[in-house]
Amino acid sequence: MNERYARQELVKICKLLYDRQLTVSAGGNMSVKINDSEILITPSGRNKGMLEPEDLVLIDSKGKVLSEGKPSIEHKFHLALYNMNFDTRAVVHCHPLHCVTLAVKGEKIKSNITPEGVLLLGDVPMIGYFTPGSKKLVEAVAAVGDHKAILMERHGAITQGRTLEEAYNRMEELEFQARLQLLCGDVEDLPKREITKLSKM
Repeated sequence: MNERYARQELVKICKLLYDRQLTVSAGGNMSVKINDSEILITPSGRNKGMLEPEDLVLIDSKGKVLSEGKPSIEHKFHLALYNMNFDTRAVVHCHPLHCVTLAVKGEKIKSNITPEGVLLLGDVPMIGYFTPGSKKLVEAVAAVGDHKAILMERHGAITQGRTLEEAYNRMEELEFQARLQLLCGDVEDLPKREITKLSKM
């Protein structure tokens, strides 16, 4: 992917996440892999709805900064996901209200109550609470890094995808499922046979 185009697309996704209230203030971080060794990531401490293409920070696959700016303190779990999943080209980390509500309550997201949840998300693990930016958080994310979406206790959510759009769609769907779960209360999953069928699609 061309760097200039990638900068424009990542900023577009950041603004969309902000407009959809999937992230607020300076919370969250988003990245996109532009080639096998370079990644664009959002800068530390900036409102995601106010970013310009030139604000994004270019880093290599080991975390070395290749441009102006300071990358998000969470860049190491982005790198962990890229380095362990060849198909992952984009990572989105946000603090969506309903996802965080479940994460604060310690309730696992039920992603098997609608077909879209099964198709877009699959099983969504929730890792324990670890200080943002810490090595322990990176290790915890990596331990479940083969999942499309991850919830972090008292923190937020992570999604990954083959494209920025796919990673974004998974975050939007994750928040929808969390809100649906909170509205519906105790509800049964789809039948196991249907979940298996959908998972293979």
